[in-house]
Amino acid sequence: DVQLQASGGGLVQPGGSLRLSCVYSGSMNDDYAIAWFRQAPGKEREAVSRIVPRDGNAWYDASVKGRFTISSDKSKNTVYLQMRSLEPEDTGVYYCAASDSWLALLSGRGYWGQGTQVTVSS
Repeated sequence: DVQLQASGGGLVQPGGSLRLSCVYSGSMNDDYAIAWFRQAPGKEREAVSRIVPRDGNAWYDASVKGRFTISSDKSKNTVYLQMRSLEPEDTGVYYCAASDSWLALLSGRGYWGQGTQVTVSS
């Protein structure tokens, strides 16, 4: 069983920064990817970023490219999402998830953490 714990959310003003953390544990093979999703009130869940800890290969949605950075510290079993130049549109619950199938994650399958709230407001 794979478990994930997301943390680091909070209230921040537009233009500010936050760093989210996702600590993972349990049985994972080397092909597993860790991804960040977010869901705003009244909107569908969307993929934000993804990383393969084995080699550091990363992907970003166009809406966050250039502002967010995903990274992995394998010694600490932790994936980070550094968010800069935050906008009100970034508001939502941020979830981390793990699977060896990207399509499974996009459909809501795989292993999911509880999420952490990010609110960008003046």
